[in-house]
Amino acid sequence: MKPLIFIVNPAAKNGACLKVWEKMEAMLGGLQYDVYFSKYRGHAKELAEKFAKKLAEPVVLVAVGGDGTIHEVINGVHHFSHVTVAYIPAGSGNDFARGYRLPKKPQACIRAIFGMLEESPSAYDLGHFFTAGGKEGYFVNSLGAGFDAVISERANRSKLKKWLNRVLLGKLAYVLILVLELFKYRPVTVEIAADGVKKVFRRTWLVAVSNQPYYGGGMKISPVADPSDGMLNMIVVHDLSRLKLLLIFFTVFLGKHEYFKEVSTFTGTKMSVISSTPLLVHADGEIVGRTPIELKICPEGWNLLNTGRIASGFSPLFYENDKISLTKKVKKR
Repeated sequence: MKPLIFIVNPAAKNGACLKVWEKMEAMLGGLQYDVYFSKYRGHAKELAEKFAKKLAEPVVLVAVGGDGTIHEVINGVHHFSHVTVAYIPAGSGNDFARGYRLPKKPQACIRAIFGMLEESPSAYDLGHFFTAGGKEGYFVNSLGAGFDAVISERANRSKLKKWLNRVLLGKLAYVLILVLELFKYRPVTVEIAADGVKKVFRRTWLVAVSNQPYYGGGMKISPVADPSDGMLNMIVVHDLSRLKLLLIFFTVFLGKHEYFKEVSTFTGTKMSVISSTPLLVHADGEIVGRTPIELKICPEGWNLLNTGRIASGFSPLFYENDKISLTKKVKKR
């Protein structure tokens, strides 16, 4: 069996992730695995990269947490072809699981993972960014510049979001913060380029570049984005009033915002965003810098154990009394 390492973010969803892991652990029984807990921002990336370098044979790294956790793990292992990533959703938004059609319930994910350990992984695209400040990295879901990055930044440090997470209403925080920031934000002039085609937008609220359809906790920001088509999908929201922006916002959950003339779409393998005023930029919900920014697609840049393929059909050979048991050896860190 391939070595199996869990990287758990105990802080995800205000600590609720740790409770999810405890339930997982009860299911694992005597199965052989290692588990490590991230202790600070960026630690999951460090752990993932450490194991990828240390182990020469094929290995499966399982990220347990939210979109920020999977973002860090993939940034740590994307250039190691012998590493396969698996994911158990235990965060607030879980857009990665939604976009890649993974099981919603952690218990279903863990069962599917062990049902697929010896199968070949699926290769998916990865977005690469390079900011004006010289910072570079990768995104697996989406990258945004402007208003949505401001909302992400406010939400990440918001006490309101933490409180709403405790009562299972974390997604409502984004809506409330959006309404509050709507009257403060000032749209700017932006020049975008997609595979050499340039266009200027005068009153630009946001630019979102996607690798899969969802972001922001279920908003279908780029309905046709496909993480295996070798392309990035960009939307630009521009030239509209605050009231109309609010109207368009509520259509994003259904993916209907692209019907508005103030929403322009582009596809390409290489893109750039230049703005009259430096705009805040997020990658998978994590703030990474400011514009200008350059982007490109990395086709089949990482390997995923896509548990969505077999989540509804488990083999009873792996389970006894709701536990998974193969061998007995557990290490914890």
